[in-house]
Amino acid sequence: MDIVNSIAANTKSIREQKKLTLDAAASVTGVSRSMLAQIEKGEVNPTISVLWKIANGYKVSFTSLVEGKSDAVSVIRQADMQPLEEDEGRYLNYPVFIFDEQKLFETYRIVIEKGGILSAQPHLKGAVEYITVFAGQVEITVSGERFLLSKGDSIRFNADVPHEYQNSGTEVVELSMLIYYCKS
Repeated sequence: MDIVNSIAANTKSIREQKKLTLDAAASVTGVSRSMLAQIEKGEVNPTISVLWKIANGYKVSFTSLVEGKSDAVSVIRQADMQPLEEDEGRYLNYPVFIFDEQKLFETYRIVIEKGGILSAQPHLKGAVEYITVFAGQVEITVSGERFLLSKGDSIRFNADVPHEYQNSGTEVVELSMLIYYCKS
């Protein structure tokens, strides 16, 4: 199943599990009713920002919107991954391992082209991000405080506040991101 169809099926399923009408879903997510309907029908490929609004409004993990159920052993081939795009394709998010109720985390591979940027919405209360840079130089801003990371550097921060990622260097940035969700 491709990513647009996965998002469509998961978004609709989660909304229905929560017993929300499209109007109620629009109210809790801040995403218009018509956009939600288009997403659920698989007519659009929503941006990362829109998916975060839906995830936060539904109080679910980001990957619960984009992936199916995981098997006991999973091998993810880069050639099989379909990225989510932001900033006109300069910020690419590859969901790698989906959220698991037992482990409470999800992982991503992020690629940011020169000048690429993503301003992230605060995640669910208690969420923490763990990032390691594998190539390039990235500026990460958390609640207005800026951190410059280069290849080999890592950062951990509370992600339930506004934060931003920007390629401030001359090379493509590649990083690994793990988001941990605390039990409510």
